[in-house]
Amino acid sequence: MKAAVLTHYNKENTNLEIRDISVPIPNENEVLVKIYSAAVNPLDNMIVRGEVKLIVPYKMPLILGNEFSGVVEKTGTSVTRFNIGDRVYGRMPLSKIGTFAEYAAIDENALAIVPDYLTHDEAATVPLTALTAMQAFEIMNVKADESVFISGGTGSLGAMAIPVAKSLGLRVYTNGSADNEERVKALGADRFIDYKKENYADVLSNVDYVLDTLGDKEIPNEFKVLKEGGKLVSLRGMPNGRFAKRVGLSPFKQFLFKIAGSKYDKMAGLKNQTYDFIFVHEDGRQLEQIGKLFNAENPLETSIDTVFTLAQVNEALEKVKQGRSKGKTVIKIAE
Repeated sequence: MKAAVLTHYNKENTNLEIRDISVPIPNENEVLVKIYSAAVNPLDNMIVRGEVKLIVPYKMPLILGNEFSGVVEKTGTSVTRFNIGDRVYGRMPLSKIGTFAEYAAIDENALAIVPDYLTHDEAATVPLTALTAMQAFEIMNVKADESVFISGGTGSLGAMAIPVAKSLGLRVYTNGSADNEERVKALGADRFIDYKKENYADVLSNVDYVLDTLGDKEIPNEFKVLKEGGKLVSLRGMPNGRFAKRVGLSPFKQFLFKIAGSKYDKMAGLKNQTYDFIFVHEDGRQLEQIGKLFNAENPLETSIDTVFTLAQVNEALEKVKQGRSKGKTVIKIAE
């Protein structure tokens, strides 16, 4: 099979090589999936640059790619949840990525059935954002009738996190450009703040939770709107000691991340708040829950900017690196 392979880390990014390699053989708990579509994410470029190797120390050569949609071709002897021919999607297990390839062997617990109304290209864009939303609210341990501010909620994460938050009974506040207001309110946002007219840090206060998608420059403002004892979960800040302990990293790495994230922990400590970093892990059951929240009448919102072929994988990575996309970048691997 053909696969896009990373041979070495490079802080300036490096091209992947298209190689012919053997089709993987699934173990007893895995299924062999024919990959139809794989989404490209900033995470893929972070892996190329070696920015996550303290969290997941991948060995080279490495088939890149984290989320996908495809069809089950073979099942391991202990697999019970899927059958040959099922359309499935998921986020690859952290320890075994590799969706930029024609086939992948994947633990069945990382998979869910693709909703009928989604194409493979659309389905491939869902898992990372869906699981981010589910796992962020899980870390927060949210309660109904409380409030959450989702910073920059007009993007693909907001399209997932807002309806998930509403399903959990939360009041949802977000900000962004005015041309997104109607769409975001239709998703369930209770309050939309036009960032060109108002600064959320001036008009919000005593929010129970913050989901940060903007990173370092905005985190001080996000702590400002958070109530005393509130919880902030960040996709873009630095990992800290709480993160390292939660995901079971070694004592040495816990020490390193405690130092790395100390700036945010100190900010949080001023008002007895908590800061957590999230690095999304695979979870097929959570994807199933997402599938139940949406249906053909209330569909998962997906947005695709550009579709590339596997041979164009480096162009796809470069596009994501440059940013400013109006949706996900997808690699179509099979028709």
